[in-house]
Amino acid sequence: MRTEAMSAGKMHRAAAERFVAAWCARWRKVDIDAVVAHFAEDAQMRSPLALELTGSPTVAGAENIRAYWRKAYGHIESADLKILSWSWDEAITRLTVWWQLGDTRASEFMDFDAAGRVVRSEAFYGK
Repeated sequence: MRTEAMSAGKMHRAAAERFVAAWCARWRKVDIDAVVAHFAEDAQMRSPLALELTGSPTVAGAENIRAYWRKAYGHIESADLKILSWSWDEAITRLTVWWQLGDTRASEFMDFDAAGRVVRSEAFYGK
């Protein structure tokens, strides 16, 4: 599956910028299916919240990530997510996003495959 972040087969800074905007818009709507659509089927996601809710810091597989996010955020209809900053490392195809939701600040990195799908992500939370 190709994502809107891709063009000419390789993700670049402009595509990463579009991805950040779309990712943020989808999280603001808490459109979990749309967020998961950017993940490869065998993706892995890691976060302290996953450890708290599932007993493991790592959630593997797009369907398990969808189920985890539904458990964590499915009761919310919208979120005032703010992007504080982001960076793109084209050499390793890694996007890092710093965001804030209420009093929670986080950084999250996402690694992409050649098709522009997220294959690994990890979130770090702070105040």
